[in-house]
Amino acid sequence: MCGIGCVVTLCSQHAIHDFFNEDILWCLRRRGPDSSQQLIKTASDLSYECLFSGHVLHLRGLMTPQPLEDANNNIFLWNGEIFNGVRVDDLENDTEVLFRHLALCSSEADILSLFSSLRGPWSFIYYQASRHSLWFGRDYFGRRSLLWQFNNEVDGAFCLTSVSVYSKSGNQWQEVPACGIFKIDLKACATTKSLSLTLFPWKYSCTEIAVDKIFVNVLDQVSKQLPNHIPLMMNESKLCLRAPVIPLNKTVSEASGECPGTNISNIIHTVSVETLQGLLAEEHKKKLVHQFIDVLNEAVKRRVLSLFRDEDQKTREVPSMSNRKAHVAVLFSGGIDSMVIAALADKHVPLGEPIDLLNVAFMIKEQAKQKCTDKKHTNQEVQLDLLCPQESCKDLDGKTGVHLSCFDVPDRITGRAGLKELEAINPSRTWNFVEINVTLEELKKMRQQRINHLIYPLDTVLDDSIGCAIWFASRGEGFISNHGELKPYKSPAKVVLTGMGADEQLAGYSRHRVCFKKYGLEGLKKELEMELDRISSRNLGRDDRIIGDHGKEARFPFLDEDVVSFLNSLPISEKADLTLPRGIGEKLILRLAGMEVGLTASTVLPKRAVQFGSRIAKLESNSEKASDTCSRLKLFS
Repeated sequence: MCGIGCVVTLCSQHAIHDFFNEDILWCLRRRGPDSSQQLIKTASDLSYECLFSGHVLHLRGLMTPQPLEDANNNIFLWNGEIFNGVRVDDLENDTEVLFRHLALCSSEADILSLFSSLRGPWSFIYYQASRHSLWFGRDYFGRRSLLWQFNNEVDGAFCLTSVSVYSKSGNQWQEVPACGIFKIDLKACATTKSLSLTLFPWKYSCTEIAVDKIFVNVLDQVSKQLPNHIPLMMNESKLCLRAPVIPLNKTVSEASGECPGTNISNIIHTVSVETLQGLLAEEHKKKLVHQFIDVLNEAVKRRVLSLFRDEDQKTREVPSMSNRKAHVAVLFSGGIDSMVIAALADKHVPLGEPIDLLNVAFMIKEQAKQKCTDKKHTNQEVQLDLLCPQESCKDLDGKTGVHLSCFDVPDRITGRAGLKELEAINPSRTWNFVEINVTLEELKKMRQQRINHLIYPLDTVLDDSIGCAIWFASRGEGFISNHGELKPYKSPAKVVLTGMGADEQLAGYSRHRVCFKKYGLEGLKKELEMELDRISSRNLGRDDRIIGDHGKEARFPFLDEDVVSFLNSLPISEKADLTLPRGIGEKLILRLAGMEVGLTASTVLPKRAVQFGSRIAKLESNSEKASDTCSRLKLFS
């Protein structure tokens, strides 16, 4: 993973460095702590200038500083992972491999074909010297962040970056839409002294929708986000990228319960493991579940093995068991998404290597006060409220350990239960259950210092709650139990697996149940189609910026292209059955998969969003709506 940035100026009187402030560079370095370089490309005869900034987190192959430049003056910045589509050998770096392929492209169609073939998350910036072209974009789901900023002044600049900083005034940053790849003809723009963009959109290879209609829809959608003085054009050849997944199966069968209240909902009421076992007795259902396990297992395997393990590649020596460190962590609530990911990761992470389970909890203020009423514990109560969680817990002995119960939020309780299930599946594995405890004071402090900049340009209450929870969780600073005693621990894992994408595809949100009750399967089908269409702008860019801030890389097994294509191929009724109660019907195919990989009680836990499970939503305000603009993200000292 990397932090990448680029500035383009046309006839500017200002130094190009002036457009890329130190705060942004600092944010980019946090994403890529292993190497930082900048490169300026000047075309004095054409009066344009480009600055390229690359900051590398070393994860695969040999360490490869960015930006890369070849003998033909092409320049490449890559923030991504190639998991399939283009061959990358174990000791190769995917940035170098892809750059070599790009250099061989002789046409626009070649470049589009190359990016259409990639499987994995990416954003990129590519300067094609021979044609004075700047290409950039994000993958189909937008799993890697890329922001743009357009300067209103004639001699201003166009900027791209993985992450920015919030500013009350000036030109605002926006997320680059994950609707295709963009190209700027720098030669033409330098001549006219004005910027214009050309778009190459995504298109399903099997779609019957005319290319012209696709262009009209996408151009209309993207143009609304652009300043009036920035024209967006269709590429003249009407070329498109080939979508890496198949379209959603929109079949609604008569037997699948078009409306709530069908017979099966009257037969099955019990939310129990036995209910799931009964459903698995159906041969067709069990076959589909095993097909799903196979494809998801491969997705997890790619994400835990495509990773530099120094003992394998540097020394060829295997450290002792006690010295082994975790390379892979899971954002872990004990819910079905994170449990299945952890169970599958266990199949592929080397056995002597720990897996970190990152479990975040925000202090329950009401409970903390109730549990600390005894006068004997008054001093400890003050201590717990004022000190950071690490200091609080270090100073608590057995007598005052009861105070840690103020972090016993729902996700902590289900997380501990999930840990026991995983230990039962593989008692030989070291499972580091990392208890990450966050006080209100630390939340406020880190939101001001870091998190608000990472969430930006998003700004809702929901973005704040989820963004803060993921930031603290992925930082990985907390405690692990060592023979019953809590010890401070900081996760060294550079790869963080997350369950993002499961709810969107498998009807996991409460709004899906509401939609089904109102409009039946037809309405649910439209809602799920919309979910994946907007996941890049609602979630993924933000989550990439948040996790990347710790010099770690987010990886999303449920958004693996093969997983999405498999799930898209199924009728909705095979993935979820919302005639069944909560804890069974939503994400049904995943719950059944959990049973088949050895999970038990966690397979029937109802969906609980991270902001509620971690209790961050209860910490500061109970009166806000998730979609409200969050005032806390705007406060600056």
